[in-house]
Amino acid sequence: MILAVAGGKGGVGKSTVALELGAALDAVVVDADLSMADLSARRGPDLHDVLADRADPLEAVCEDGPVRLLPCGRTLAGARAGDVTRLVSAVEAVEDAYESVVIDCPAGMAADAGMPLLAADASVLVTTPREFALADALRTRELARELDAGLAAATLNRTGENPPIEEVRRALGAPVVAIPDDERVRRAHRHGAPVATIAPETRPADRFAVLAEEVGRSVP
Repeated sequence: MILAVAGGKGGVGKSTVALELGAALDAVVVDADLSMADLSARRGPDLHDVLADRADPLEAVCEDGPVRLLPCGRTLAGARAGDVTRLVSAVEAVEDAYESVVIDCPAGMAADAGMPLLAADASVLVTTPREFALADALRTRELARELDAGLAAATLNRTGENPPIEEVRRALGAPVVAIPDDERVRRAHRHGAPVATIAPETRPADRFAVLAEEVGRSVP
């Protein structure tokens, strides 16, 4: 299974959702945001090296953290040196070795955002309760449909009281899981760990588990 975590707007929490799903689904998380990587790992080969044909995809997978991760470099020179069209074969190689892959997609609608969706079997959209974020998510949903990355679920992230779950579900046509705004989620992400490892008996941990269950029901 290859699952793309996408959302048209930057800053909605895609990387956090990808990390949480990677942990819950026992998957390798691929940080495919080539110019604004957000998931850290130890020194060594990364996705920039893989796309520039300087490293094998499996060589770049880091297994010594809380979540297995194929990280991405953080330099513009590295981003420019790679061939984004190599991403599909790289992710497929990781899937062959590990069975499950979660791709943290870049924001926007450019080629570097479409390539992870092209590689994916299904997608999870991340949005927030703000109207402009939902509009961007709708555009990303259409791109995912065009690239056969069917929508498994949507995440309404960083919500307060009474999030508009039903309105978002009707708009996107998929199950919606609301994730409450919680400092413990941000703290876990800063340490590259799922929130369940630092605050297991909390609502955010429970909601991410429910999201993983929705994905499991939608993607064999």
